[in-house]
Amino acid sequence: MNLELAGKKALVTGASRGIGLAIVRALVGEGATVVAGSRSTTPELAALAETGNVHPVNADLSTAEGAAEFVEQGIAVLGGLDVLVNNVGGVRPRVGGFLSVTEEDWQQALDINFLSAVRVTRAALPHLLEHGGNIVTINSVNSWLPDPLVIDYSASKAALVNFSKSLSKEFGPRGVRVNTISPGPVETDLWLGSGGVAETVGGSKNLAPEEVAKGAVSGTATGRFTRPDEVADLVLLLAGGRAANITGSDIVIDGGLITTL
Repeated sequence: MNLELAGKKALVTGASRGIGLAIVRALVGEGATVVAGSRSTTPELAALAETGNVHPVNADLSTAEGAAEFVEQGIAVLGGLDVLVNNVGGVRPRVGGFLSVTEEDWQQALDINFLSAVRVTRAALPHLLEHGGNIVTINSVNSWLPDPLVIDYSASKAALVNFSKSLSKEFGPRGVRVNTISPGPVETDLWLGSGGVAETVGGSKNLAPEEVAKGAVSGTATGRFTRPDEVADLVLLLAGGRAANITGSDIVIDGGLITTL
């Protein structure tokens, strides 16, 4: 299927590993040129850059200055913009409960999971409006399944999906589509790596990380984690021309974790 992404110009945040890296790889595979934003350039991202269609830009996207700088540098490289993928995010399990979450913790969660997308979108939208384009934002199933273990993350992701829906209403008539994707647990270092969710939660409950990971998907229909490339495939569909009448939607990919309608 031709997704009509060949020759398109894209910005992707949080692009150095995990879901972001998979999105960059998928977009390039469809013929797009990508500016990949992250705090640092991993060897995997550097290898993709050797193709000539990926241009890493290092910036701290949790700050207003970093977000604006990323978009400015990206547009300078691309000369225009067709697709923005807001993927940057992070989570720290709050094993001590709500009262252990400090003011600084709340601000950090909001900056990286919500305000980073607000700021990058604000800087990118004037360029997307020039001839129409797409915004795809990686949200989380926790926006629909609030969890006290990640209370600040859940709240920031709920704000993100609400923000995106509002944007879709304002800018849809002006030619810019806005959609979100809400994954459940994904097979990345965020969940399964050193210091990730499984290890952190396991350490607080005297459980092996493998037990925590197994428990996280035990209530799903498929019984497994989502792969990063599966999320990336959804990004391709929503960003491409074959989904031209989809906007304001949140697409859930969670293996059936949400059991309600």
